[in-house]
Amino acid sequence: MEEAEEGWRKAVKGAKAGSTSLSCSGSCCSSLAMAVKDPTAVERTNLLNMAKLSIKGLIESALSFGRTLDSDYPPLQQFFVVMEHCLKHGLKVKKSFLSYNKTIWGPLELVEKLYPEAEEIAASVRDLPGLKTPLGRARAWLRLALMQKKMADYLRCLIFQKELLGEFYEYHALMMEEEGAVIVGLLVGLNVIDANLCVKGEDLDSQVGVIDFSMYLKNEDDIESKERNDHIAAILDQKNYVEELNRQLNSTVSSLHTRVDSLEKSNTKLIEELAIAKNNIIKLQEENHHLRSENTLILMKTQHHLEVNKVDAEAELQTYKHSRQSLDDMYNEAHRQLREESQLRQDIENELMVQVGMKHEIELAMKLLEKDIHEKQDTLISLRQQLEEVKGINVEMYKKLQVSDDALKEKNEIIGRLEDKTNQITATMKQLEQRLQQAEKAQMEAESEDKKFKQDYMSKSESLQKDITQKEKQVGQLETDLKIEREWRQTMEEDLKREKETSSSLKTETQQIITLKKEFLKLQEKNKQLKNLCHDQEEALQELAGKLSESKLKIEDIKEANKTLQGQVWLKDKEATHCKLCEKEFSLSRRRHHCRNCGEIFCNACSDNELPLPSSPKPVRVCDSCHALLIQRCSSSVP
Repeated sequence: MEEAEEGWRKAVKGAKAGSTSLSCSGSCCSSLAMAVKDPTAVERTNLLNMAKLSIKGLIESALSFGRTLDSDYPPLQQFFVVMEHCLKHGLKVKKSFLSYNKTIWGPLELVEKLYPEAEEIAASVRDLPGLKTPLGRARAWLRLALMQKKMADYLRCLIFQKELLGEFYEYHALMMEEEGAVIVGLLVGLNVIDANLCVKGEDLDSQVGVIDFSMYLKNEDDIESKERNDHIAAILDQKNYVEELNRQLNSTVSSLHTRVDSLEKSNTKLIEELAIAKNNIIKLQEENHHLRSENTLILMKTQHHLEVNKVDAEAELQTYKHSRQSLDDMYNEAHRQLREESQLRQDIENELMVQVGMKHEIELAMKLLEKDIHEKQDTLISLRQQLEEVKGINVEMYKKLQVSDDALKEKNEIIGRLEDKTNQITATMKQLEQRLQQAEKAQMEAESEDKKFKQDYMSKSESLQKDITQKEKQVGQLETDLKIEREWRQTMEEDLKREKETSSSLKTETQQIITLKKEFLKLQEKNKQLKNLCHDQEEALQELAGKLSESKLKIEDIKEANKTLQGQVWLKDKEATHCKLCEKEFSLSRRRHHCRNCGEIFCNACSDNELPLPSSPKPVRVCDSCHALLIQRCSSSVP
C-alpha cells in the first residue's frame, strides 16, 4: 500500500513537470479521499494514471523518433511493464500442490475463444520454443498484439465478458471496473505506432517488471540530451551501415572464389545432360516413327473394311428393290382381278332384278319357292357385305404395314377376326346347302303332286338352279382369293423380318466403325502429345545450349574478377538436390539458381528477385528471404 502511494505521488509530480495533459486538481483530491476509504480504488487510479503517462509518452516519442520501434526501445519496455501491472491487479490466486499460481496468461487465453482472429497469436505463442512459464507467454502475447495493432480490440472483448473474467479476477480488480474500459480506450491511440519486435531471441520468462518513474520526470536538460542522443543514434546507424557493407563485401569475395569451381563443374554436368537428352530424343523419334507406321496400317484396314461394308449394303439394297417391285406387280394383278369380279357382280345383280320381276308374275303359284329365294337373296347380300368389309380391312392392313412395324400386332388380330368371319361364312354356306337340299326335296314333293305345273315352269326352275350354282362357284373363287391374300401377307411378314435383320446387322457394323474411329482419334491424340514432348525437349536443349554459351562467357569474366577477390562461401550444385524454400526437386525443367547474397541454391520461382548489392552496382538475382531482409534494412536505415 505504501509503495502504491509513493508511485502515485511520483506520477503526479511528473505530470506537473512535463507537458502532459492530465488534470490533477479533481482526480488527486478524489484519489486522496478514496485512499482513506478504499485502498483498491487508490491502486486502480494510480495504475490508470501510469497507463496514461506511459501511453502518451510512447506515442510522442515514437512520432518524434520517426521509424519502427524495436524491442530495446525504453518507453516501449516501460509500457509493457505498466500493462503487466494493470492486468495483474486483482488476480485470484490459484492453489496447487506445490505453490500458489498467479499469472495473467489465463484471461488472455479467453481472447482466442471470444475473438477468432486471435487464434493465430495464441498458436504462435504456444509454438515458441524458449518460453517455459505462463508469464513469459503472456508477455509474448502482448508484444504480438501490439505488432498487429489489435491490442485494444482484444482487451475490449475481455472487458465486456464480466462473467468469464470473474473466474480470474476479484470483484474490485482494475479489469472489472471502469478504469479498465478507460485504459482500453487509450490503447486505440497505439495503432499509430509501427513496431518490429523479435520475440524469439528475448528471455521473457526471467524479466523483472519494475516501473521506472524517472522517465516521466522531465527537465530542460533532458530536451538537450534527447537531441544529442538523436544525433548520436544517427551516427551509430551510419556506422552500422558501413559495417554491414564491409561484411557483405567479404562474403561476396568468398562466394566469387567458389563460384568459378561450381560453374566449371556445372558445365561438365550440362554437357552430360545434353548427351542424355539427345539420346532420349533419338529414342522418342524412333517410337514416333513406329507409331506412325501402326497408324497407317490401322487406317488401311479400316478403309478396306468400310469399302467391303459399302458393297454389301449396296447389294442388299438392290435385292430389296427387286423384291419390292415383284410385290408391287402381285398387288396390281390382284387389284385387276378384284375389278373384274366387281363387274361380274354387277351383271349378276342385274339378272337378279330380272328374275325378281319374273317372280312377281308367278307369286300365286310359287309362294314356297319365293320364300326360299328371298332367304337366299338375304344371305347373298350379307355375304357381299362381308366380302366388301374383308376387302376394306385388307386394304387398311396393307397401308398399316407400310406405315410402321408396331401395327403388325393389330393386323394379326384383324386377320384372326377375318378368319373367324370366313369360318362363319363357311358355316352359313353349309346352312344354305342344307336349305337347298330341303328346297329340292320340297320341289320333288311338289313335282310329284303337281307334275303338270312343273312341266310348265320347269325351264324357269332350271334357270334358277344354274344361277345358284354360278353363285356357289363365285363363293369358292372368293375363298381361293382369301387364301392367296393370306399367303401374300405371310411372305410380306417374312420379308419384313429379313429387312429388320439386315438393318440390325448394318447397325452393329456402323457401331464397330464408330469404335474404330474413336480408337483412331485416341491414337492421333497420343501422337500429338508425343510431338509436344519432343518439341518441349528440343526447346529445353536450345535453352541449355544458349545458357552454356552464356555461362562460358561468365566464367571468363569471373576468372578476371577472381584475381582481385578472395574466397567466398558458395554452395556446390552436387550438395543441393532440392530447393531450400519450396523443397521441390531439381530437374531439366526446374534448374538450380544461386542467391548472390547468401550463396544457397533455389529454383527460379523462389529466386525471381533482383537487387543491387555492394559487390555489384547492377541488380543481381536474390532469393525471397534475402530480398525481404535487404528491404527491411534499407527501410530501417532511411531516416
